[in-house]
Amino acid sequence: MTTQPLAGGELGRSRVRKEDARLVTGRTRWTDNITVPGLLYLALLRSPMAHARLDRVNVAPALERPGVIAAFSGRDLADELGSLPCVWPLTEDIVMPDHPPLAVDEVRYAGDPVAVVVARDRYAAADALEAVEVDYEPLPPVLDMEAALAEGAPLVHSGKGTNRCYTWPLATGDYDEARARADVVLRRRYHQQRLIPNAMEPRAVVATPPTGSDEFTLYSSTQVPHIARVTLSMTTGIPEHRLRVVAPDVGGGFGSKLQVYGEEALALAVARRLDRPVKWTESRSEGYLATHHGRGQIQDVEIAATRDGTLLGLKVDLLADMGAYLMLIAPGTPILGSFMYPGIYKMDAYSFTCTGVFTTMTPVDAYRGAGRPEATFAIERTMDELAAELGADPVELRRHNWIRHEEFPYTTAGGLTYDTGNYEVATSRALALFGYDDLRAEQRQRNAMGDSVRLGIGVSTYTEMCGLAPSRVLRDLRYAAGGWEAAAIRMLPTGKVQVVTGTSPHGQGHVTSWSQIAADVLGVPFEDVDVVHGDTKVTPQGMDTYGSRSLVVGGVAVHHAALKVVEKARKVAAHLLEASEADLEFSGGAFSVKGSPEARKTIQEVAFEAFSSHDLPDGMEPTINAEHLMDPDNFSFPHGTHLCAVEVDTETGHIRIRSYVCVDDVGRVINPMIVEGQVHGGVAQGIAQALYEEAVYDADGNLVSGTMADYLVPSAPDLPDFVTDRTETPATSNALGVKGVGEAGTIASTPAVVNAVVDALRPLGVHDVRMPCTPERIWQAIRQAEEAVEEGEQ
Repeated sequence: MTTQPLAGGELGRSRVRKEDARLVTGRTRWTDNITVPGLLYLALLRSPMAHARLDRVNVAPALERPGVIAAFSGRDLADELGSLPCVWPLTEDIVMPDHPPLAVDEVRYAGDPVAVVVARDRYAAADALEAVEVDYEPLPPVLDMEAALAEGAPLVHSGKGTNRCYTWPLATGDYDEARARADVVLRRRYHQQRLIPNAMEPRAVVATPPTGSDEFTLYSSTQVPHIARVTLSMTTGIPEHRLRVVAPDVGGGFGSKLQVYGEEALALAVARRLDRPVKWTESRSEGYLATHHGRGQIQDVEIAATRDGTLLGLKVDLLADMGAYLMLIAPGTPILGSFMYPGIYKMDAYSFTCTGVFTTMTPVDAYRGAGRPEATFAIERTMDELAAELGADPVELRRHNWIRHEEFPYTTAGGLTYDTGNYEVATSRALALFGYDDLRAEQRQRNAMGDSVRLGIGVSTYTEMCGLAPSRVLRDLRYAAGGWEAAAIRMLPTGKVQVVTGTSPHGQGHVTSWSQIAADVLGVPFEDVDVVHGDTKVTPQGMDTYGSRSLVVGGVAVHHAALKVVEKARKVAAHLLEASEADLEFSGGAFSVKGSPEARKTIQEVAFEAFSSHDLPDGMEPTINAEHLMDPDNFSFPHGTHLCAVEVDTETGHIRIRSYVCVDDVGRVINPMIVEGQVHGGVAQGIAQALYEEAVYDADGNLVSGTMADYLVPSAPDLPDFVTDRTETPATSNALGVKGVGEAGTIASTPAVVNAVVDALRPLGVHDVRMPCTPERIWQAIRQAEEAVEEGEQ
């Protein structure tokens, strides 16, 4: 379905992204492109061991290398650098160990930095690392979460006395009572493998000391310049008003740049110590070690139902890998999923417990979807397992249990109130596009023939919570900040418009979409709108970009700010036209007097009159500029249905995605072209988790998938064509009716693909394949099922 724009409006129009011409022609300002006079370069020496005491770190030999200006150990900088921030102390008794930007006494994962070298160029800095002398006393690695919680297990942080970070419960209804009433109780275990983010642009930092001004400037390829400014001020001791953080052009993030990293703090500290600007840019392999990982969970799921398939209750026990330290929002990431395990389904009771666990691996934090993909995977895989147990069609089982469109708003067993949705329409459209009945008929025929290439059909009907978030909800979850967002509209005297936004894009198309929103309200040409972002000096207020919040909070803030401009302009126009405000109509960017259309003033003319201030209403300031801070009343809840058909060669384990159909409902659509791009990218990442990507450690805690040669990031030939469509059920929680789209594809696609793989193999006795579903794992699952049959016959 193609969204049509409103008559004469911008909303719903497929505009080519105005920022792309500059980006694709190289007229960009990536952090690594930034050069300033006197620039020095940083290189970090990283631990080759997962866990060890630091008996000695001697940086003096590095100082003798050509081009080296300085070198520091963790002890050298300990007095001027505090612990890296974690802003989500989820429980009162949470264990929150110190996290120094450079290790001081121990290293706790392979890649933990132990020294920094400063040189005149990056190659001299990198070469000098080999001269740093470090004595490591090995300690036992901690890699298995269940073993880490056992009595007597080696400790990641010996001073804390435990590897348990926290335990966080959520319960509604009486699950034990619901379980007792059930005819069927299924229990399944799913593993969410660790994933390594792969943004197009590696992380990079440039820090400049006060030179000709009274402020430090930090350029960083970050998603969160405003959050970084606050937290880095606390970490480095630089007063917040003397710290400017700039996110220039940022080439992707997927949550990996929703972070405040040690390299940012180190760059500021070294720039301050040397009074020279410094730069650090990670290599791709360094990023695999040092950029936070995603997912990393063990999910034990139990579902209780009646014989006719009616859900009664759901129980989830979750182990969440924190890695070696708590990163910015790491404790809360799995909790974002806690509310979503019930998905789109009705049930009487729900019990959830999450235990965070420290391990000696790279820290884990938000990755596209941040807790919601894991939850959706668990419930959608379990619904397929329940359908198989009951001999029911997976789609019909879902229909039997989902919230019907006439039941909205609906408060779920997870405690959230979904405002709108229409799962029936989205699913029916997806099934028709997919040819579901024909594929099922073909599947039955091929199974009856004993075809060695099995056809599998996977279903995923999902919803998510995005638009993070109402500040009072975040307060109740013990998150340190709010969920508001800021926007300002500046009407320039020449008639042009500046939108100042607190969101910080890294590929989402904010410049285009925000221009459309402002142009739609103000009635000015789309081309006359400029969007300013990503600089805490120019955009002093903001909560940045993550959690599909940009449009539903930041974009809505732009909408409200533009409405305020119109109302301020109305007062000036009424004065100029010698009419009452109530008699003015505003359409097409102009005010006119009812019944006298020739008496009119455009909003640009009003802006100039406000600038000149020659003839303004008494008591009015000479401006029609306005700002708005948006604090949402609720999350937003996009939904949809994704269907996947795969062919699995049972002799080789090879998987081919034959067709993929998704119908998403993301509420009101601002720019259909951007929505399509977001869905395509999200589906690609979800398929990647299902079939390709996994961070693998050996028994000593070494990352053995530490390069793109070992960690399989799919390219275009590895992915199928996608058939995409949309329904539109506008949100009631915001003025634009938007719901968010950035994470939808990732959330829905992984269970659709894995359900298809398992569906293909279920007649052979296979009930699960651990992700990623590689040919080797497929082959092993088939062989194990055959052996189980043989043992049963004996």
